[in-house]
Amino acid sequence: MTANNNPHADIAELSYEEARAQLVEIVTKLEQGTDSLEESITAWERGEALARRCQQWLDGARVRLQAAQTGRSASVAEDDEE
Repeated sequence: MTANNNPHADIAELSYEEARAQLVEIVTKLEQGTDSLEESITAWERGEALARRCQQWLDGARVRLQAAQTGRSASVAEDDEE
């Protein structure tokens, strides 16, 4: 465990691509069904945390795109006024 007792604290530092790759590995492993119940539960919990991290990245990207589109729309409107 980490110093703050959060076994998934490292997930906050992952890029979208890293988090997604780990999530795919966990899903594949769970689908094989070869782990013990405890190992499967632990993997599921990490998968949930990874999925939340991926969603955070996607939500942030959506906000940035909307801001860029709004900025572009504002500059186009200003150009039209000239």
